[in-house]
Amino acid sequence: MISKSIQSCKEAIYRDLQQCRRGTFKLFADIAYDTFCRQAHPDFSPVGWHLGHIAYTEDLWLLQRCAGLQPVFPEYHKLFAADILPKQERVYLPALAEVECYLDAVRNKVLDYLEVAPIDQQERLWRFIIQHESQHCETVAFVLQMQRNRRGGEGENRRGGETVTNAQFSILNDRMIEIPAGEFDMGSDAVEALDNERSRHLCYLETYSIDRYPVTCSQYRNFMTTGGYQNSQWWSADGWKWLQSHPVDRPLYWSENPAFNARPVCGVSWYEAEAYCNFRGQRLPTEAEWEKAASWDAKNQIKSTYPWGEEPPNSLLCNHGNHMGNTALVDGFPKGKSATGCCDMLGNVWEWTASIFDAYPGFESYPYRGYSQIYFDGEHRVLKGGSWATPPQTLRSSFRNWYHPGVRQIIAGFRCAS
Repeated sequence: MISKSIQSCKEAIYRDLQQCRRGTFKLFADIAYDTFCRQAHPDFSPVGWHLGHIAYTEDLWLLQRCAGLQPVFPEYHKLFAADILPKQERVYLPALAEVECYLDAVRNKVLDYLEVAPIDQQERLWRFIIQHESQHCETVAFVLQMQRNRRGGEGENRRGGETVTNAQFSILNDRMIEIPAGEFDMGSDAVEALDNERSRHLCYLETYSIDRYPVTCSQYRNFMTTGGYQNSQWWSADGWKWLQSHPVDRPLYWSENPAFNARPVCGVSWYEAEAYCNFRGQRLPTEAEWEKAASWDAKNQIKSTYPWGEEPPNSLLCNHGNHMGNTALVDGFPKGKSATGCCDMLGNVWEWTASIFDAYPGFESYPYRGYSQIYFDGEHRVLKGGSWATPPQTLRSSFRNWYHPGVRQIIAGFRCAS
């Protein structure tokens, strides 16, 4: 007889598998084959490749390595493996219907295996697979946004534009919160925590201040219009060198639509975020400062999974899961604020931090070395918080994203600290 706790765990995994897959298929509804196969940027694969790779990974880890089954559709393995074809050769894809058939065939076998799987030994791997699909869905969402931008659709929002009142601008100007000195628990040992989130450990920080909200488009426009991109004094040596090689004068996802004034700026590189902070006489927060502001309740000396507590993310708490299809007002989710009073710390836009991506104490690679460890190279910077496209399965205060500081194609913004 299966114990009640194991059965409830299997039911939760089943729900998350199915919820995540519904979101995946929704992204590809009515997509044209040209869009499905197109490489929108040299750093990213076509969106159709991500769809096939989701099936390949689920098959490899759950069916082949755990259940001991033969590969499903082995003829796809060279195409959809992550380490065989270069990204520019991943454009020769089967039709969407064929790839969806591949996903369905793998998933049906996975659900059959779930009924007999020793989930008490495998839960961490199943949680990893769900989050793997979630992360690829977010990549698909911003690659599709890049393609829409190139067709002239930048700045559009499925819900239409909001008007921004003087009262809202007054609120946004009240922008910094002081976080008292002290220890807090950083990282996570929860079963869903990825290898780079582990282990949970005490971290002491001196008193610092951090923006209540992410930097808005209105605030960033001031940097642009006063010559921020032309004045080297705001840029680090590496940042100025990057700018000369990438002569831009605005964020990638910039819109002049006034409805975006009180939404977070996004599509900026780490170097642009750093320059803006210098312009304001401040700096980027470290990831420890960001995480403490997002998750630590100093009064009760407890850490929460989410800024607002332990309730799973929903549409009243933060902008996530591609529900809106774009950024939202930074003060649009007051119920989602943290115990420190910081708002919009999960969802909307990823936020650059000052920190280099590196291992926490007690780090052990899982499920393979290439997932995190090869990026501990001293070059990648940590981002925190998730975006409007982040599915709920990868949305938590301890989650760590990482990119090279020159990347601006992602849905990334920032907030300042001092």
